[in-house]
Amino acid sequence: ALFLLFEGASGYGLFERLESEDIAQNAAAAQKSVLDFSKFSSTVRYKAFLPFPDPETALDNINKISEGLLPDLLRNFLEMNIPKKKKKKLKLGVAEDKLGNCISEQLGISCVKDKIVFELLRGIRFHFHKFIEGLSSGDLFKAQLSLGHSYSRCKVKFNVHRSDNMIIQSISLLDTLDKDINTFAMRVKEWYSWHFPELAKNVQGN
Repeated sequence: ALFLLFEGASGYGLFERLESEDIAQNAAAAQKSVLDFSKFSSTVRYKAFLPFPDPETALDNINKISEGLLPDLLRNFLEMNIPKKKKKKLKLGVAEDKLGNCISEQLGISCVKDKIVFELLRGIRFHFHKFIEGLSSGDLFKAQLSLGHSYSRCKVKFNVHRSDNMIIQSISLLDTLDKDINTFAMRVKEWYSWHFPELAKNVQGN
């Protein structure tokens, strides 16, 4: 059996691939079924959903996942919804290699990441609000926007080199401006030379 772990801005979702469906065994077929919910819903079955209780918890979880750690909330979610008897037999499809390694080491669940898993997770992301009752696409967008802003602010805040970033970016911007000015001057000189051919002799350089 293949279970699929979806980490979204609103919470964690667990799905199961239906073995009887040929479409779920082939990456190309799964890719074609993504846009059609009626076909895709026959490919995977919704098992469980754990919403984040607040934005702070969502930020804490995404920070731990990005650092290759297994959040306690996710650990409890998997232990609660994956039967212990099936742990050795099933495989868990994940999107992050580091997270998959942590789950394998700490929970003893074999994790996979291949083309079929990628396409199935893409379909789950696309239709996630249709699987979860009471969740709209607008709610998902707001959660993604809020979490994205919080995550970016957190990364800037804890960046030890943040004082140097402005200097580095300023130097890079000056180099870019210098190249652009030279390019534009060269083009103006080239274009105007059609009207005034002697310009090339009178004006040296750009």
